Amino acid sequence: MKIAGALVGLFLLGLSPGVAQAAWPPSDGQGVCKVTKTVDVAAAMRDGVILRADVYRPVTDKPVPVILMRTQYGKAAAQVQPERFQSPEWYASHCYIVVVQDIRGQYASDGVFDEYSHDRDDGYDSVEWAAKLPGSNGKVGMYGSSYVGATQWLAATAAPPSLKAIVPSNTASDYYDGWTYEDGAFRLAFIENWMAETIAESAAVNRKDDATAQSLKIAGLDIAKWMRFAPYDALPIFAPKDPAVAPYFFDAIKHPTNDAYWKAFSIEARYDKVAVPALAFDGWYDAFVNGALKNFNGVQAKGATPEARASQRIVIGPWEHIGWGRPDAVVSPKLKAIGPVADSPVNELTLAWFDHFLKGEDNGVETGPRVDYFVMGENRWHVAHEWPLAATQYQSWLLGSGGHAASVMGDGTLSLSAVVAGASDSFVYDPANPVPSVGGHSCCAWNTGPQGQFDQSAIEQRPDILVYTSAPLTAPLEVTGPVTVVLYARSTAPDTDFTAKLVDVAPDGEAINIANGIQRASYRESEEHPTLITPGEVYRYEIHVWPTSNLFKAGHEIRLEISSSDYPQFDPNPNTGATLRTTTAVKTAEQTILHDADHPSALILPVIPAGAEGPGADKPPTH
Repeated sequence: MKIAGALVGLFLLGLSPGVAQAAWPPSDGQGVCKVTKTVDVAAAMRDGVILRADVYRPVTDKPVPVILMRTQYGKAAAQVQPERFQSPEWYASHCYIVVVQDIRGQYASDGVFDEYSHDRDDGYDSVEWAAKLPGSNGKVGMYGSSYVGATQWLAATAAPPSLKAIVPSNTASDYYDGWTYEDGAFRLAFIENWMAETIAESAAVNRKDDATAQSLKIAGLDIAKWMRFAPYDALPIFAPKDPAVAPYFFDAIKHPTNDAYWKAFSIEARYDKVAVPALAFDGWYDAFVNGALKNFNGVQAKGATPEARASQRIVIGPWEHIGWGRPDAVVSPKLKAIGPVADSPVNELTLAWFDHFLKGEDNGVETGPRVDYFVMGENRWHVAHEWPLAATQYQSWLLGSGGHAASVMGDGTLSLSAVVAGASDSFVYDPANPVPSVGGHSCCAWNTGPQGQFDQSAIEQRPDILVYTSAPLTAPLEVTGPVTVVLYARSTAPDTDFTAKLVDVAPDGEAINIANGIQRASYRESEEHPTLITPGEVYRYEIHVWPTSNLFKAGHEIRLEISSSDYPQFDPNPNTGATLRTTTAVKTAEQTILHDADHPSALILPVIPAGAEGPGADKPPTH
């Protein structure tokens, strides 16, 4: 099957070729302790498998806490680049033992790598091993980003007694919804690329399968081609006949619903086991911000101890997955142009968090519940103590048109009052020519996947995108919180997708994506038991557009794009009742969006009244 549309490039979790990098990490802020390093320190897991870590020791006679990173991306790298964390030596200089461990089956560690499945037990065992290292005071904290955040949450749900605090960045609450799938759709651009370009290749190197490692490296250079390959369950780069290459990819394909396979790893189902304070970092264009906010609320409601319930904090900036601001980081141009106010305070705030919870220092760090969030458009930091914000007022912006909302040249409107007019709009969705992803909340770098802020003007001229636009705003309107689209729609297909994108339109016509979401029709009621739709029948859908914080300035317009594809951010729905995970057959579908008095399709915005937050700050929080 051939899919026309978006041009996507090489995906990677590190640096991009040709991007110059300034010196990182900076040398300032060092602590008072000198540091020694020991490599490949062995730790035996409960089943006898040996994992290895690099241990950085402060030169001191006093027992000190341990900071542990468990990574599948190489302990030598320690997630320092691209301009993310300070070096392990920097943290150790503040009088901590720092342990950076390769997880099972990756880099220097023994055993067979299998995504998610070992990290709860191995996390528990590694925490308790680290707590008993010579010079340790028995208290352990964990830090790291992405899957290295997952290793923290998985360990926390096992409740190792020596774990006292975690700092998970850019990571999710569930490995089915919001990681591998999103409201029924497969997160193609993230999952296929990430597994091919990083974890499958490094696992092959670990087991000394050099031929497979080399083939995966070459496949990574052609990843745009391989994302067009269907069916996914026969993807040649992972060699289905040899499950050792990437069995977790085929497991993901074999389990398209939230079944027992996924529930075994779920964080959301185990909030009542979490007994530690958590300081999370995430970004409005990150692949996992929705799950990070679920974790924030979930542990507050169900955490195992009063301290855990009271000590949840999250910091959300105008960031992508690895784009954390800073002058030479890999950040999409429009977000990068925000400047230093958008730089991540992850290292300063992490150190303050550990100093408080591992050393008992009364250092002024606010432990929560607290949300530090960046309002884009205003470009200032604000603080709340709940999510969504207590001041939120939900506004329903109703869709309207004269029946010709297809493309930006049409007559689609958004209004706070009902506009019946044509009462419906239609378009044809062709899975062989899906709408290209232009920015979004995929993973993991803006120049290698659908992530970040971009002008949507070019694709808005397509006839398979319905465009609904408000009148120019007479006053600024802040939107902060979860965004929902209620859509009344019918399709000629037994299954299909509906996508929604919130856009900020400047007076000069530049149309910037703020947040997006998708709903697979068959998953409209349940992610465990999907059911097909009846062609021609009208259904009510709720599309969960991901949370955001944006100030729509006076003179700007609010825009909503509705379509049925967002490729390669998500797999195109073939409109047959099957999926491209298992088939290549596709057919076109005619989609109709209703917006009459009986079918009030609407964009529901979480609006923060002017003055409700205070003036905000022009620097990120450090305490």
